[in-house]
Amino acid sequence: MYRRNITIEYLFIMVCNLDLTRGLWMIYLAFRGFTLMQLGIFESIFHLTSFLMEVPTGAIADIWGRKLSRLLGRVCFLISLLIMFYSSSFFIQLVGFMICAIGYNLESGAGDALIFDSLKLDGKDIIYMKIAGKRELTYQSAAIIAYLVGGYLATRSYPAVFSISMGLAFLSVVTAFFFMEPILEPDQPHVPRPIFATLKEQTVKSVQVVKDNPRIGFLILFSELIFTGITTEFFYLQNYWKGMGYTEFMIGIIFAVSALVSGITGYKAAKIEKRIGVSGVLVMMPIFLIFCLWGIALTPLHMVFYALTGIIDGILIIAISDYINRLIPSEQRATILSFQSMAFSFLMIIFFPIIGFIGDTFSLETSFFILAAFMTVLCAIYLIFGRSLYGKSSQKDH
Repeated sequence: MYRRNITIEYLFIMVCNLDLTRGLWMIYLAFRGFTLMQLGIFESIFHLTSFLMEVPTGAIADIWGRKLSRLLGRVCFLISLLIMFYSSSFFIQLVGFMICAIGYNLESGAGDALIFDSLKLDGKDIIYMKIAGKRELTYQSAAIIAYLVGGYLATRSYPAVFSISMGLAFLSVVTAFFFMEPILEPDQPHVPRPIFATLKEQTVKSVQVVKDNPRIGFLILFSELIFTGITTEFFYLQNYWKGMGYTEFMIGIIFAVSALVSGITGYKAAKIEKRIGVSGVLVMMPIFLIFCLWGIALTPLHMVFYALTGIIDGILIIAISDYINRLIPSEQRATILSFQSMAFSFLMIIFFPIIGFIGDTFSLETSFFILAAFMTVLCAIYLIFGRSLYGKSSQKDH
C-alpha cells in the first residue's frame, strides 16, 4: 500500500535537488558585496541553528508526521531562497540562513524515516539499501543537472538562476502533498497533550535508545566526521577555484563529475557493501578520505581528488543509513536520525570557521593542509579505538 511513496520519493528528490544555486551561493553573495567573514558567519549561523533545532524538528516528524515535516521543510527552503536573492541586509540574510537551516532540519530525519517505515509496513524493509541506492542516483543526477545548468546560467544571469530555483522549490512543495503518511500505531487513539511536554518525552525516549545501543552513536559520529571533511572542502574549494580564474560553469563541471561518481557508487552501494562487508565500509572509507584530502592539499590534481570523494559519499550515505535504521524503533526513527544531522552541524560549527580563519590569515592552500592533517589524526583515533564497536556492527539485524 505504501509502495507508492517510493515512486513519489524519486520525483520529490529530483525536484528538490534541481537547485541551481548549489555550489554558487557563496560566489553570488560575495558578488553582492558580502565579505568572506560575513559568509563564514552565515554558514556558522546555519549550522548553529541546525544544531539547536535538529532534535525538536525530528520529534515533530515522529509525533505529527513525516509528510507534514517534509512539506514545511520545503516551504522554509523557498522562503530562504527569496531572502538570499532579494535582500542586501546582513541581518536579514542571517534570518534567511536560519530559516534555511530549519527547513533542512525538518527534512533531514523525516525523509529517511518516511521511506524506511513505508517499506517496513509493507514488509519490504530488507530492500531499503537498494531503494536508497536509487534515491542517491536520483539525487546525484539532479545535482549534475543543477551544477551544469546553474553554472552556465550564472555566467550570464543570476536572476535566471534564482527564478528557476524558486519555481522548482514551489513544485517540490506541491509534490510533498502526494506522500501517504505511514501509520505506525493505527489502533492507538490520539490523546492531545501539551506540545513541549510531548517533545520532551520524545527526546528523552530517543536519547535512551542511543544510550542503550552505543553502536548507534558510534555510527553517527563516524559518518558525520567524514561528511564534515568533504563538505568543508566543497565550500572553500569554490572560492579557491574562483580565485584561480575558473568560471562558475567550470566549477559546476567539477562538482557534476563528483556527483556522477557519487551517483554511480550509490546505486551500486548494496553490491559493494555485500562484497566488502560492514567492517570493510567502516575501515576503508576513512582511509580513502585521508588519501583524497592529502591529494587536494599536496598535489595540483585537487579537482581529481575532490571528484573521487564522490565514492565516499555514494557508499557511506547508503550504508550508514541502512545500518542505523535497523538499530532504531520506528517511534523514535526521525528523532534519532536528527541526532545524526545534529552531530554534523556541531562538527561544522567547529571546523568551518577554523579552516576559514586559516585561509584568511595564511592561504587556502594552508587551510587544506591543516584540514588533511587534522582529519588524519581523527580518523586514526577512530580506527584504533572504534574497532570493538564496528566489529559488533558487522552483524546486521535483518
